[in-house]
Amino acid sequence: MEETSWLMSLIKNPFVQGLALGILFCIVVYVRGFLRRNELSREVNRLRAHLHTKLEIDSAENERRKNELEKLKQERDNLRITVQSLNQKPGRKEIRQYFVYQTALDIMFEKAPGFAPAWQITLKEAESLFEKSEKGVVPLLKRLMPTTPDKQAEEYEKISRVSIEDSSAKH
Repeated sequence: MEETSWLMSLIKNPFVQGLALGILFCIVVYVRGFLRRNELSREVNRLRAHLHTKLEIDSAENERRKNELEKLKQERDNLRITVQSLNQKPGRKEIRQYFVYQTALDIMFEKAPGFAPAWQITLKEAESLFEKSEKGVVPLLKRLMPTTPDKQAEEYEKISRVSIEDSSAKH
């Protein structure tokens, strides 16, 4: 009996009761902390997986945009080269000059009333001179033989000068 009385006296001691109550409180707090830590750990893992998925999606999108940007840059460079090569082709400058002259003529027809008849007469004379210079054996051979556009322009100017000189000598 002494053992049970010793145990009973120990249980009834306020210090032991306070100590047991404190230990019980610590165990409850520890179990709640353990459960909360597990819950937060699962949440962190879930958020980490979500972040990983989001980064993969963003990475794929960035890679797609990067490839698209590179493709557009290449296309832009190809178009720039094409435009430059088209501008360098023979006849482009002449066509541009033709449009400039045509615009200037349209403006002159509107602004100067006496310009149109004089221009028509001069234009017919110039056309007849060039037709005369284009007829014959030498221009035919030059058209058949491939030459550079610069040489063709020089020859055409020479023929034009000769035709103009011939027509002025006749007048």
